[in-house]
Amino acid sequence: MKTMLGLTASFAALALAAPAFADDHMSEGRAPMSALDLVTMPRLGSPVVSGNGRYAVYTVTTTDDDTLARRTTPYLRDLNDLDADPVMLDLSGDAWSFSFGADDWLYFLSDMVVGEEDESYARVWRVALEANGNVTGPVLVLDPGNAIDGYKLSPDAKNIAVWAEIARDCEKFGCDSDGEGGLPGPGTGRLYDGSEGFYRHWDQWETPGTFSRAFVFGLEDGEAVGDAYALDGPADESPITGDTPTKPFGGGEDVAWAADSAGVWFVARQADGQEPHSTNTDIWWNDLSGALPVNVTEANEAFDLSPVPSPDGKYLAYLAMARPKYEADKQVIHLRDLATGQTRALTGDFDRSFGSIAWTPDSQWIVASAQDVLDTPVFRISPTSGTVEKLDLMAGNEAHIGNILPLPGGRMLFTRDAISSPAELYLSSNWQQARPLTSVGAPILGARASVRTTRFSFAGAGGDTVWGQITKLEGHDGAMPAILYVHGGPQGSFNDGWSSRWNPRVVASQGYAVISVDFHGSTGYGQAFTDSINRDWGGKPLEDLQKGLSAALALDPQIDGKNVCAMGASYGGYMMNWIAGQWPDRFKCLVQHDGLFDMRSFYYATEELWFPKWDFGGSYSEQKELYEKWNPVNHVDSWQTPMLVITGEKDYRVPYTQGLQSFTALQEREIPSQLLVFPDENHWVLKPKNSLQWHNTVFDWLGRWLKEESGAE
Repeated sequence: MKTMLGLTASFAALALAAPAFADDHMSEGRAPMSALDLVTMPRLGSPVVSGNGRYAVYTVTTTDDDTLARRTTPYLRDLNDLDADPVMLDLSGDAWSFSFGADDWLYFLSDMVVGEEDESYARVWRVALEANGNVTGPVLVLDPGNAIDGYKLSPDAKNIAVWAEIARDCEKFGCDSDGEGGLPGPGTGRLYDGSEGFYRHWDQWETPGTFSRAFVFGLEDGEAVGDAYALDGPADESPITGDTPTKPFGGGEDVAWAADSAGVWFVARQADGQEPHSTNTDIWWNDLSGALPVNVTEANEAFDLSPVPSPDGKYLAYLAMARPKYEADKQVIHLRDLATGQTRALTGDFDRSFGSIAWTPDSQWIVASAQDVLDTPVFRISPTSGTVEKLDLMAGNEAHIGNILPLPGGRMLFTRDAISSPAELYLSSNWQQARPLTSVGAPILGARASVRTTRFSFAGAGGDTVWGQITKLEGHDGAMPAILYVHGGPQGSFNDGWSSRWNPRVVASQGYAVISVDFHGSTGYGQAFTDSINRDWGGKPLEDLQKGLSAALALDPQIDGKNVCAMGASYGGYMMNWIAGQWPDRFKCLVQHDGLFDMRSFYYATEELWFPKWDFGGSYSEQKELYEKWNPVNHVDSWQTPMLVITGEKDYRVPYTQGLQSFTALQEREIPSQLLVFPDENHWVLKPKNSLQWHNTVFDWLGRWLKEESGAE
């Protein structure tokens, strides 16, 4: 990519402006951030707002320093009185998935029991709130007899859509046969048929014949009445059998009520033998009349996602990709005229991929987020002309903005996080720079040594501009060992955002300079740049990493270029295995998490086959030479760098056997190595105690090879 939106291709270094509540302190006398700090950092949840825009409810999850047990507490905030403190809400038990109804009651899911003998599972409840936090309730809204995974209220609060794992031939919300499909007995074996689609997703085995299905119940005075209505229709008549929300990551964004509450749009993909090879999710419409659901995006064979109707009921906005079987194609905002059925690609000419969309209450604008270089800013889009305008909502860099909620009166609520600070809540008025409403991370970060992130660019593979970041402690004296961070995806980015897992700030706090490079294939630089990794996994990306490391060392002489380790997960883990064979004499050590080791065995074990088929131009048998060209296992005889291997036994995307294979290769060659296996984690490490162990193990490994110029072994 020769030019970039608003940027030059020359070498540049841009200092990151410190966000509110975080790095406005000097580092002298302050302890560095620890792994325990990261694990116990309070976490802000997604906000919801009352219909009049006055009250917001959000959650804060805290973690006990000793037991690492987590607790989530909801808070009420008056958006008309920004000087007032938030009020903690007591809802009589654990609660999640909040939403305000048209009746101004607060709805939520909770597993608190109804009576002493009742089973604990998720039901829908509601409470009436007062500004001082007083609660009337909770009152039970819906108990269908089995757990509810999620729900969506109709705009008039007269209906509710709920979803859970339900057998496809079940006509109500739950049957005795749920979860029994594929268990023919007499043993415990599950039986799968090759014509029925996925047999496992991400970290769960599928149950044949059972899907995530959405049903509608009527509501009278906030209480469910009548029988459940299946949005996917009867099994023997309906044109669709599949998961709603979609798996493995779909949620409430896959279900949307019409503005007049007359029907529901939902996202699903046909479950059959082609499902593991397909990205063809569609948006379906059910008018609740008893008619079968209608596929409104049938013409597009790629992803169709996130239906969002305009408040005035005239349009349906949604996200869509153009190329089938590609999960990282540009997501374009489409607009469907609900009166005529005509649909147009609203942002087709804008070279960024949108990740979220929302309407202003007056239906005059669409607001959406998209990665742009190292930021994720907000854009304002005209639904008539398609004009896209990037908003300036933050002093300094936008960093990562999410959970965007346009409010009445020209206001907008959102969260913002950065490398240096976790998510906080902000309020903007009249599209101007926002005011912070929370300081969730301040108690910990304010007492810790601050870090500074420097952005830089350089000429990468083919002379294209490539961007990177250096994060290190402020005020640190002397030379600093370095860590080269390599992101996963591979169509992803280590952008300017907070992470509870791969966090540059906590690594930098151990005394390292953390260098990340958005190599060819990264997102936020236009679709051509993202596409450029296709069939070139070990080519341009490795060249970019080599040139990026050199550029960072030239920019910052404090970094000790002779004392460097590298680490990455998923594709980043693949790159650790690739570096071990292609760049074996550069690093003191490697940390490889859930990395691909053997492209042949990976292809035949991963659950989403469209991913390798797109990135390598076909199946393994169709493109054997290309898979083998970029196959780390073919270069293990060049391995010499000490490596820590980490994997999770519930990882079905990159099965844990890939890690075992790489560890075997290290052992055979008597290369210093360690293997950390989590039996209860998937492609990520999510549990608090496991996260702490992960960080302690990684920091011990880095310290063994980098501190005091070790090299002792």
